[in-house]
Amino acid sequence: MTDDKGAPGTWLSWRDATERALYGPGGFYLRPEGPAGHFRTSVHVSPLFASAVARLLLETARELGGGGHRADDNEEDEAAAGAADGFAFVDMGAGRGELVTGVLAALPEDFPVRAYAIERAGRPEGLDPRISWLASPPEGVRGLLFANEWLDNVPVDIAEADEDGVPRRVLVRPDGTERLGPPVDGADAEWLARWWPLTGPGARAEIGRPRDEAWAGAVATLRAGRAVAVDYGHTAGARPRFGTVTGFRDGREVRAVPDGNCDITSHVAMDACAGPGAVLTTQREALQGLGVSAQRPPLSLASTDPVAYVRALSSAGEAAELVGRGGLGEFLWLQERV
Repeated sequence: MTDDKGAPGTWLSWRDATERALYGPGGFYLRPEGPAGHFRTSVHVSPLFASAVARLLLETARELGGGGHRADDNEEDEAAAGAADGFAFVDMGAGRGELVTGVLAALPEDFPVRAYAIERAGRPEGLDPRISWLASPPEGVRGLLFANEWLDNVPVDIAEADEDGVPRRVLVRPDGTERLGPPVDGADAEWLARWWPLTGPGARAEIGRPRDEAWAGAVATLRAGRAVAVDYGHTAGARPRFGTVTGFRDGREVRAVPDGNCDITSHVAMDACAGPGAVLTTQREALQGLGVSAQRPPLSLASTDPVAYVRALSSAGEAAELVGRGGLGEFLWLQERV
């Protein structure tokens, strides 16, 4: 923390400063290169990820169509509506459309899908014309809403306990200089008390209430189907004592500075976002359940079909990165049925 001397710019809450740095004029996420120009997500690691999401969409469509059991009249109507209107795939925080493009490529050609990319940046050139590019998710669709590393970029405030243990809002300037502001009050104070109590002077937390609301709003746009949020996160009992806010630029982790020149992100309190009946699993468990396997091919294949062996070995390596312990495999998947 610091006083006012020697730090240019206006004091803002971290939420307001992040909003401006990421999404304001010239903001980091509005640049032409997009997120992929600075860091890799599971989507960029391997097409296996998009293929797994496509399988999840097909599974969701089967559930909406009656799931293989004898349908009652309402279910028959729902199935008919799905066949006529198509099932929706909604890609929240679509970047430059990498995931939705991969999902379309992995689906059967005759599958009736309506694809939506939800992103605040402009539509990239050359994107598949089947993809609708929107600033917010469509209302009343049936299908799969998928948010891969979206919630961690929903701006939040940061709280820090002062020397008396009182949670105060952390204020920040564009150069990253911080100071303690007023005590946290209202709904944010209630959120902290319930989900991330600060234990002693110096303890910090990201106030995840805006993310809870953003996720609930996204789920509410579905008429029926499934909503999935994938992110690096934590749950009660394992909250980091000093918070998680950090920056990324050019493929490297850097100090979080809200000047528009780096990504600003923090881990998600996923259990706080979860609605009634939601299921939390690791990415490792979720992808293995969708058929992603890191098992190496048998050596015998190398002699009988060397090309197939090399292809299978490469696929196993990509799968290993997606489900690996201590890496992407530790991401949390929050799944809710509507």
